[in-house]
Amino acid sequence: MSEQTSLKINFGSSGTNKPGFINVDIRSSVHPDVVHDLNIFPYPFADNSADEIELVHLLEHLDRPFRAMEELHRILKPGGKLYIAVPHFSRGFTHTEHSHGFDVSFPYYFTKRFPNQFYGVEYELASMRLNWINHITFRYLPELGFGKVTLFFLRGVNTFLSWLGNASPFACSRLWCFWVGGFEEIEFHFVKP
Repeated sequence: MSEQTSLKINFGSSGTNKPGFINVDIRSSVHPDVVHDLNIFPYPFADNSADEIELVHLLEHLDRPFRAMEELHRILKPGGKLYIAVPHFSRGFTHTEHSHGFDVSFPYYFTKRFPNQFYGVEYELASMRLNWINHITFRYLPELGFGKVTLFFLRGVNTFLSWLGNASPFACSRLWCFWVGGFEEIEFHFVKP
C-alpha cells in the first residue's frame, strides 16, 4: 500500500520557498516550483487536492481577491487549511503595489451567517490576529540600522499593542488603530468545511 502525501501550496513565495510546499510565484527569478500569474484563472491544481495553502502578503497585490478566494476554495480539500496574512487597511496602502486593504470583516464574505455579504464560497474562520508590526518587518529592521535596544523596545511595544488590538479586534479596527499609526498585518486561519 502506498503512503499518500499531503499537498501543501505556498502561493506568492517571493523567494521564500518553504520546504514541503509547492512554491508558486509569477517570477521565475525567485526559483519557485511553479511559475504562474495568480491573476490568471484557473490555477494549475486539481479540484479538492490541497491539504494546506498559504498566502503571505500576496492577496493585496491581486486584481480580484474574491475570485482568488473562490479558486483557493476549489483547490482545497474539505477540511483543508488556508492561512492568509495581508496588510490591515490602516497601513495597507503604504506599498505602491497594494491594490486592496483588509479588515476584520473580511471573513464575513465567506460565511452564510451574513447572507448580504456572502460571496458564494464558504470558509470557517479558525482564528484571526492583528499584528502592529509583522514578523517580516522585524527581519529587515537590523539591515535598516535599528540597534538591539531599539529592536527590544519595538518588540515590547509590538507585543503590547498587538495584545491590546486582539483583545477587541473590532474596536481596534474601527477606531483606535489610527491612534498608534495603524496595524501592519492581519492574519486569517480558515478551514474549508
